Amino acid sequence: MNSSVRVGLIGAGRAGRIHGRAIAADVVGAELVAVCDASHEVAEQSARELGADLWATDYQRLLEAPEVDAVVVVTPTRLHRDIVVEAAARGKHVLCEKPMAITVAECEEMNAAAAAAGVRLQIGFMRRFDASFRRAKEAIESGAIGDVVVVKSHTRGPSVPHEWMYDLRASNGPLAEVSSHDIDTLRWLTGSEAVTLQAFAGNFRSEAARSEYPDFYDAVLMNVQLRSGALGNIEGQQGVRYGYDAHVDVVGTHGSVQVGSLRGNSTVVSTADAGMRADIVPSWRDLFQQAYVAQDQSFIDAIRAERDPEVTGEDGLRAVAMVAAGNESIRTGRRVALDAQED
Repeated sequence: MNSSVRVGLIGAGRAGRIHGRAIAADVVGAELVAVCDASHEVAEQSARELGADLWATDYQRLLEAPEVDAVVVVTPTRLHRDIVVEAAARGKHVLCEKPMAITVAECEEMNAAAAAAGVRLQIGFMRRFDASFRRAKEAIESGAIGDVVVVKSHTRGPSVPHEWMYDLRASNGPLAEVSSHDIDTLRWLTGSEAVTLQAFAGNFRSEAARSEYPDFYDAVLMNVQLRSGALGNIEGQQGVRYGYDAHVDVVGTHGSVQVGSLRGNSTVVSTADAGMRADIVPSWRDLFQQAYVAQDQSFIDAIRAERDPEVTGEDGLRAVAMVAAGNESIRTGRRVALDAQED
């Protein structure tokens, strides 16, 4: 494909608008032509701000539009399967935000639909496109730290969970909504799959969920054994309030790599009265802004070059499988085995 890829945005919330701005202003070879959101006001306003001619409140309107070549799906997870399967059937390439779906079966349907239609399906694990994470991957693959022994990855979000997240049947909980990135980072950095895992969780901050949703948790720890022999530890928390805290620590047989910092910049102010003060990263939108641009650029490049995307539907499926196993472990209190066939 030599011409620009004409993109429709399905879901114009916080993350959706990040994608929309990137495609409209920064991604080479792409044009944002349509916006869809369930809210009439949000859809119309976002289309106006992003310079899209078409807007709608029904995603099928975008999928029917011949002027749309590809879609970016940024809706609640429970809607991903239906949108992606129909988009593929209509010949649209798809970038679907994480988590890919609620169940592994849904992921399989999405992958099968994309394969049958011959369209590209990319999953939104944008940390793979962050410059610091890519440098860590390069260091590990070069052998600089020897064989990977332990990977610890945590994500702690400042905001309280949305009410729709309380129902684990609709959200799969923080393991999906918060820790999917950590799960994918573990797989990506080690190049290996989980063999067994065990997870522990609790609700420490979400008082509103306790009566109606007693199984909801806002903090989780998951220990993982990988096929390679390496060990993983994943932590996810919501509502920590102090800032957006994402960090990965990789220990090898003769070295280590760390990625991420809570500090918003390198400036530290020291005074006799207040001591030392430094800025804190307020949100994932600030920390990974350039990673979103790079991710969207990679999606467009894959379409134009007719190649597989860097993050595939299989990557999305593997992460959902680990989320499902983690939630099973939380429910049963037991260690759970996975099918860890390596590529």
